[in-house]
This record gives sequence, C-alpha cells and structure tokens, in this order.
Amino acid sequence: MPLRMDSAMPPLEGGTDWFNSQQINTEDLRGNVVLVHFWAISCGICKESLPDISRWIDTYGPKGLKVIAVHMPRQESDTNVEAVKEAIDFYEVKQPCVVDNWHTITDAFENKFVPAFYVFDKDLKLRHFQAGEKAIKMVEPVLERILGAPEGAARST
Repeated sequence: MPLRMDSAMPPLEGGTDWFNSQQINTEDLRGNVVLVHFWAISCGICKESLPDISRWIDTYGPKGLKVIAVHMPRQESDTNVEAVKEAIDFYEVKQPCVVDNWHTITDAFENKFVPAFYVFDKDLKLRHFQAGEKAIKMVEPVLERILGAPEGAARST
C-alpha cells in the first residue's frame, strides 16, 4: 500500500553508498521541511529536473528545506555506482544522495516511480507526493506554501 498523507517519513537506511554527505538519519531531519526525490541515471526526465532541485536548495534551503536524493535503479546498468557518481558530478547535484541498489529505501517508501517527490513537514509527516513528467512543476508551489515563501520565488524566468 503506498504511503498516505500524514504517514511518517520512512527510514533512510539500507543504501549502498552516500554522496555529498555521510549517512543521514531520518530523525536528524526533524524540524525541517524535507523533500525526498527518487531518480535514476537512465531517466531523462530525472536528469532534466536536477537543475530545478539545485535552485530550490539555493532558494528554500535558508528557509529550512532539506533535500535528499535517492538513486533508485530501474535496470541493471543503473546499479553502477561509479556511473551514478559521474552523473552527480556532471549535473552538479548539491544534495545528499544515497544509492539504493537493493531498493531498501525504495521499498520503505513504497515507491514505484522516477522521478518521484515526497514532501514532509517539520514533524516528518507526508504532506505531498508527486511523480512523473510534470511532477517538478507541481512540487514547487507545495514547497512555497509549506515554507511560507512568496509564490514563484525560485522559478526560472
């Protein structure tokens, strides 16, 4: 059964590798709005959304947003950790990124999609879920509302 609104944020344990951070404990995120996004190196839409996510970090990070990327392999070639690291470097991914080659985190979130975005409030309760091609455009207004930011604060011109 998929995560429902008000569900507690699942643990971020079980990833095979962490980049841009040491392993993060879910409880360390309490008190912040948290965006967890699932992506894969074989997903073109995922890679196209990475600059928007970096912009959100710059704009909303000072307002309390924490972003965690979960690399969820969709095919065997996606399990190449070095290729994931190269993509993180190439796309200048700023946020902590965990490689979930065993789908431990993916299963805890009951996630089936990339890209997929889960927004949790300061109490780590699920407030929004969005997946697919247009998800990136639908998540930002939710972040603005939860963080109290002016509408369109981070949108590109």
